[in-house]
Amino acid sequence: MVVKVYRKKGCTLCTKASKVIGRVNEEMPFELREVDITLSEDLARRYGDNIPMVFINGTKAFKYKVDEGEFRKKVRKEFIKAGLSKLSTKRVHYT
Repeated sequence: MVVKVYRKKGCTLCTKASKVIGRVNEEMPFELREVDITLSEDLARRYGDNIPMVFINGTKAFKYKVDEGEFRKKVRKEFIKAGLSKLSTKRVHYT
């Protein structure tokens, strides 16, 4: 399962979202990809100030605020859909 977070440096909501996602990732490991939108003109244009934007397996799950309980439910639901009770390894990618 892949969680992708579009964010940028200096974004308070992005930092809060990363902390929530990190806590859940400790309990239920998934692949986390954090993308700094300032590194791409296209992404900066597409997302602008509409960050953080969180996708779970390619589906938009959260914009701005990430509620920990709701995020946990969505991650659990994706694990169940994939037939996984828990992934064995945690991978984090930063771009």
